[in-house]
Amino acid sequence: MVAMRRYSKYRVFILAALLGLAVLAVGTGWAQEAAAAPEKPKPMGVFSLILNHLDFVFVIIALCSVIGVTLIIQGFIKTRASVMIPESSTNHIRELIGQRQFKELIEFTESDPSFVSRALNPALKRAPSFSAMKEAMETAVGEQTAEAFRKIEYLNILGNLGPLLGLLGTVLGMIDAFSAMHAAGGSASPSELAFGISRALAHTFLGLALAIPCLAAFGVLRTMTDRLTTQGALLAEELLLMIKPAEAKAPSAMPAPRPVAAVPGAPAVRKAPLPAPPIPAQS
Repeated sequence: MVAMRRYSKYRVFILAALLGLAVLAVGTGWAQEAAAAPEKPKPMGVFSLILNHLDFVFVIIALCSVIGVTLIIQGFIKTRASVMIPESSTNHIRELIGQRQFKELIEFTESDPSFVSRALNPALKRAPSFSAMKEAMETAVGEQTAEAFRKIEYLNILGNLGPLLGLLGTVLGMIDAFSAMHAAGGSASPSELAFGISRALAHTFLGLALAIPCLAAFGVLRTMTDRLTTQGALLAEELLLMIKPAEAKAPSAMPAPRPVAAVPGAPAVRKAPLPAPPIPAQS
């Protein structure tokens, strides 16, 4: 029994030693394989890929992005009812019209930058002809509306220009990638070719990143501008009707002519006798 126990202990020790040697051998083999295998490149982000390979297309898109952000912020600041048609200016114009202070009204509309004042000022200078005043106001409203739309039209231009710049960068990047593959005799590794293509497509991403916000902001600002200019035109027309000059009254009906009185000493006017009716012939 004692011999059997000793034999079992030795057998356990031998088995543990064999397992240890096997683990050691496997670990050593894995270490050798890891040392022999090349290190896999880490994937690069879009911005890291762009910043590490700058070109003129990226510079142009970056400048357009700065301009676009500036126009968007400026557009949302200025395209508001409190800026284009403030209630304080409209109420002051109503007070001046109610007090019939037309000289002060002309001076105020000359210096006030609101939509209503700039529409009324040319009309006031055409008084007292109401038709000329209305024509001048309509012209001023049209000019201000066109000017308001021109300010946000640049966002539409940038939005349409963004994808084209991105496509330009993509085409140039693809040309460079295939030129490098041709220079290598067609033996370029797929990883190098994939890297060149990914760098080319990064420009497309930048172009879309420029176009989407600009076009979205342009659509919103165009709707706001159309609503505010229409509201300002209606207010200007209402105020113009308040200062409409009094038109000449229509001439009254002509009275019936009075009979001429007889003048003393004047010869009497004799009326010619009516002709006698014809006498029928007797048989």
